[in-house]
Amino acid sequence: MSIPVSERIQADISANPVFLYMKGTAKFPQCGFSARVVQILDHLGVRYATADVLEDPELRDGIKRFSNWPTIPQLYVAGTFVGGCDIVTEMYQSGELKALLAEKGLLPSAYT
Repeated sequence: MSIPVSERIQADISANPVFLYMKGTAKFPQCGFSARVVQILDHLGVRYATADVLEDPELRDGIKRFSNWPTIPQLYVAGTFVGGCDIVTEMYQSGELKALLAEKGLLPSAYT
């Protein structure tokens, strides 16, 4: 018997302080929006885990229901949904994303 997708998502975001649901992988993003969020996270030097929604249609639909957000990628920080590409980009440009990651103790010391 398989675990319900909502429980898998909750387990992912509980076990990983920064988690990105994306199309493709961090090393090989399959869409420009996912690639942009990966670039931002990499630039900030933050450690994060990912899940490729293209490999799992149930996950692709389930994450949209879980967050009540219609698009991928989706970034979670400390178990909380942050947003998609546009929101993450705006937060990065304003310094808000760096501040959030620093507040949660998730930035490497070189970036704080």
